Amino acid sequence: MNYYDESTAFLGHWGLFQQVVFFLLCASAIPNGSGVVSFVFVADIPRHHCRIPEVNLTTEWFNAIIPTQVVDGEEELSRCSRYRLDVVRNLSAQGYVPGRDVNLTDLEQESCVDGWIYSTDIYQSTIVSEFDLVCSDQWKQPFTSTLYFIGVLIGSFFSGQISDRFGRKPVFFATLVIQTTMTFFQVFSPSWTVYTILILFSGLGQISNYVAAFVLGTEILSGNVRLVFSTLGMSAAYVAGHLMLPLFAYFLRDWKSLLLAISLPCLVYIPLWWLIPESPRWLLSQGRVEEAEAIVRKAAHQNKLEAPQVIQKEKHHTVLDLFQNINITITSLILWLSWATAGAGYNGLSLNTSKLAADPYISCFISGAVELPAYVYTFLVFKYFSRRLPTSGALGMGGVALCLIQVIPKSLPQLAIALEMLGKFAFSVCFSMVYAYTAELYPTVLRTTATGTCSTFSRLGSALAPFLFHLSIYSKYLPYIVLGSLAVVSAIVIQFLPESFGRSLPETIEQMHKWESPVHLTVHLHTKDHHKCGLSEENV
Repeated sequence: MNYYDESTAFLGHWGLFQQVVFFLLCASAIPNGSGVVSFVFVADIPRHHCRIPEVNLTTEWFNAIIPTQVVDGEEELSRCSRYRLDVVRNLSAQGYVPGRDVNLTDLEQESCVDGWIYSTDIYQSTIVSEFDLVCSDQWKQPFTSTLYFIGVLIGSFFSGQISDRFGRKPVFFATLVIQTTMTFFQVFSPSWTVYTILILFSGLGQISNYVAAFVLGTEILSGNVRLVFSTLGMSAAYVAGHLMLPLFAYFLRDWKSLLLAISLPCLVYIPLWWLIPESPRWLLSQGRVEEAEAIVRKAAHQNKLEAPQVIQKEKHHTVLDLFQNINITITSLILWLSWATAGAGYNGLSLNTSKLAADPYISCFISGAVELPAYVYTFLVFKYFSRRLPTSGALGMGGVALCLIQVIPKSLPQLAIALEMLGKFAFSVCFSMVYAYTAELYPTVLRTTATGTCSTFSRLGSALAPFLFHLSIYSKYLPYIVLGSLAVVSAIVIQFLPESFGRSLPETIEQMHKWESPVHLTVHLHTKDHHKCGLSEENV
């Protein structure tokens, strides 16, 4: 089968077979949306101050033992220090009154040696209050989400290659099981160390099953249905999970109950093994002709059609084929930068939503809601326009929006939030576009490896995002400046990618070679290199 789409055109685009694949694969993305953004609530930092043990203190001294400090123009109790308890106890016993008989600024302070008291106004508990990830251990809070994204990074890299070697379906279900079980076991973590180990393994499965499902659907579906699936279907399901999360979190205020709520429903997807087929396109690329034909015939039966015979064999490929020639290499490098930027922007802004307003539940819902029009926009643009310019424009718009936040007066905080949401909209558009764009650029024999490798770089950006936004302790606008500048640079280099609009999915590396060069510099390639790739001087 040299051209899969043409050979299976008899199946149509929207029969029962395609409908089952479309909706089941999209539904599998719902837990991904809940899982990734769950850190907004699971790892949020409640208001806290030093615990005061049961000692004999007057009311005045009990209320004054915690120093006050000014944070963002507002006075609040110190989170990491108190006046020395032994000194305060002696002053209280002698009848001194704080502020009248004693100048509090002259008193020596000490750390929270007796632990902390955490506010339960918003949360009953988070991993921060559970494991005391504050003050000298505050670095553990962003590091926790970074470890999670490192797990996603590792999983994306290896699952892509395993998927191209052993199939999309086994990887999809294996990583789904890993994600579900590891999230469930986190609830019983006796310490922060155990929790981080489990969350690292949870990350291994988290986005790996999304990538496998995305590629599986892209290869099975065709025509406008494929476009709807890759730009709107999977993304909308992901957002549905995002939007459901603040609802769960609002009623389940402790982190353990929330994790159970987003992990246990995943068990429903395991029986789908008997309903979701392997990719016939991938089976043919591996020379497993009979299995591919069986799936196509079953699809024809479901759609009440008759199936002709389809045959094709291909050799195995590895991640090294991403560097087979300069065209593929430069395409890969540009996409890696773009995915890393999109990952840092999308996940960084998503995890930052709890700091946008007083109510984290409303903030998280709004952050998820802006993604819905983003994915509708992506679908409409990809249906009627090219890929390169809209993808570049989305990143550029997001970068400019973030860079402009620093010039907004403090008296207009709503405008700054609006710009951040515009940035979230733009990065959501870009993320959706690069997923679909990448799947269209690479051939079947490399598609999941390429998408998984790109996703690896995306997770590298995601892993750095928590620490990137932690830079706000030095300058409130530094994270936005760094991320915005990176987005603008990425938007420029995307302009050098090949265009895939109006072209069939490539089946082999040779077919990918015939596409236009990703950068004009390739016109300087030696003639012998052209002959190696089967290209003439005019085609480069």
